[in-house]
Amino acid sequence: MSGDLVLARARAAIGTRFRPRGRTPESGFDCVGLAGWAHRRAVPAGYAMRSADAARVAAVAEAAGLVPAEGRRAGDLVLLASGAGQMHLGIDSGTGLVHADAMLRRVVERPDPLPWPVIGRWRRKED
Repeated sequence: MSGDLVLARARAAIGTRFRPRGRTPESGFDCVGLAGWAHRRAVPAGYAMRSADAARVAAVAEAAGLVPAEGRRAGDLVLLASGAGQMHLGIDSGTGLVHADAMLRRVVERPDPLPWPVIGRWRRKED
């Protein structure tokens, strides 16, 4: 699946309600659920809601068939440092970020600049 298809799936979820550990458009998404759904990959259960373990996120992304990426492309999975001890996942749109926003209680697309520092980036091997 190309980055354009990943982005199209993420955008199709815009407006879906936010729900911690949510995995489907019908039940809602958190950032992990949206990332997995957009990439059509299973996501781990029982992950910590607050964590600064970027190495664990990298291992899970790579086990799901994503590869570390250089440069920016639409459809990339991005890991952001959203606060002290807090990370957040989103889908890069090339001009912003599609993500499950806990404050707005729904999936949104926000324009650049990206709201937090990027600490990791992965994309599909096929790209």
